[in-house]
Order: sequence, then structure tokens, then C-alpha cells
Amino acid sequence: MKHLFLRIFSLLLLSLSTTFPLHAEVRDLGNGIRLEGSFTQGGMVVGQAPAGAKIQFQKRNLPVAANGVFVLGFGRDDVSPQTLQITLPGGAQQNIALAIRKREFQIQKVTGVPARTVNPDPKDMARIEKEQAAVGSAREVVSLHTFFRDEFVWPVKGPVTGVYGSQRFYNGEPRSPHFGVDLAVPHGTTIVAPADGVVSMAYPDMFFSGDTIVLDHGMGISTSYLHMSKMLVKKGDVVKKGQPIGKVGASGRATGPHLCWRLNWFQSRLDPQLIMASSKPQ
Repeated sequence: MKHLFLRIFSLLLLSLSTTFPLHAEVRDLGNGIRLEGSFTQGGMVVGQAPAGAKIQFQKRNLPVAANGVFVLGFGRDDVSPQTLQITLPGGAQQNIALAIRKREFQIQKVTGVPARTVNPDPKDMARIEKEQAAVGSAREVVSLHTFFRDEFVWPVKGPVTGVYGSQRFYNGEPRSPHFGVDLAVPHGTTIVAPADGVVSMAYPDMFFSGDTIVLDHGMGISTSYLHMSKMLVKKGDVVKKGQPIGKVGASGRATGPHLCWRLNWFQSRLDPQLIMASSKPQ
């Protein structure tokens, strides 16, 4: 029986998705705990722990699948080390210091942006706060789906014109960093779901991001799609990888048609390029 348990557990470890070919790293931490992913700012990491383990990271109790699978992420400005706390089924507690790599981010200057979207007036700010709350709620969805373990595909294929983490200057004024990957493709290009998911938000005409969709891929992992010209799904829809979800546009704060694609772990912004087989669409 013992040998059968070890064999089953080994198969569970092998079943961890290998969706991190660009910056993949595996860390075996003992006691049946294994992590795989990108241990860097903006990275996503999938974990395996013994069934029944309780896991805490960044003061959050993480959702854990029945077989012990969990996921976490590192924000753009997270510093090393980050502490992962695991309580094993027998009650033993393990505190693990995760070293993460610091990155150097680009500076990107964007001109020709409507002045109103660079310096919103008080009325616009009230609208923006309402819309940001809606996005925050969509990214806070807690489900036990593990769709994030599948290999992601690019939602559109085109030149990368903006990257994660870059400091943005709009019309010469510094603003928040860019938290996605910009893909320049023609207006009306079909956007597909990069992995299975559930639509947690489909919000039209947002001030900054225009028509915006958020897909829940499970356990706090979500993806966002900004500046669309048309949404083809609604909140609550279950979508499959490769299924059309919208059309590329230039709605919101945009100077031309493109897709801004984002990856999130709850409220932390992650780098979509780190989970792809290639840093650019093939």
C-alpha cells in the first residue's frame, strides 16, 4: 500500500503543468512540496503539496485543490524573499523563504493620447473608481478551477508593442506602469481565449480600458482583455481555449487598434510573456 501511495503521489507531481518554458524552474522543498514556475517579479508559480495541506502566502489563505495543487504569483515590485507558509495535514508547519529575481523594466513614452484620459476631471474620477472596483471584484473571484495548468495560447498574433512592467509616460507625463502585453493587430481581429475559463466580467466602455473582459482560470488566476471593439461573451459564460471572446479595437485610452492582454493573481499583476512557450506570437 505504501508503494502504491508513493507511485500515485509521484504521478501527481509529474502532472504539474509545464506552461513555463521561458523561465521554468522547479524547486523540491521536501515533505511532498514542489513548486514550478518563474521565480521573478511578475512570475507565476504552480505548487503541489500533500492533500489536505493549508497554505498561506502574502497574508492570504490560498485555495488548494483536493489533490494539493495551488498557485501563487509575484507582483512587479515584490521584493525577495517572499514567505510561503504551509501547514501539513499532521499539523507540522513549514515556513519557506522564496528568493525571487529583481527585474529591470523599460521606459515607454506614448504620445497623442487624449488629454482627458491623462488628467481626468472629478466627474471622470468618480466613474473610474466605480470601474476599478468592478475589475477588482472580478479579479478577486475564488474558484477551484485549475485551467491555469493547461498550456496557454496567444489570444491574438501580432507584433508586441508594449511589455509588462514598463514605466509609462503619456504625453510626457509619468503615470502607472504598464501591466500587460500590447499586441498590435488590425481593428476587428478576433480575440480568442488563451485557456479554458469562466467570464467573471464583461464591462463595456470603461474610461481607460474601453470594452473589457476578465476570464477566471481558477484559484485567483485571471486574464484581462482591454480596448476591444466588441465583446462576444457575457459574465458567467464558460469558454474553451481557442474560443472567440471579442474583437480588437481602440476603445478607452488607446492611440490605435491593439489588444492589451493581462495576467493576474488576485490583485497582483503578472507577466503574460513568462507563461508562454515563446515571448512573441508564432
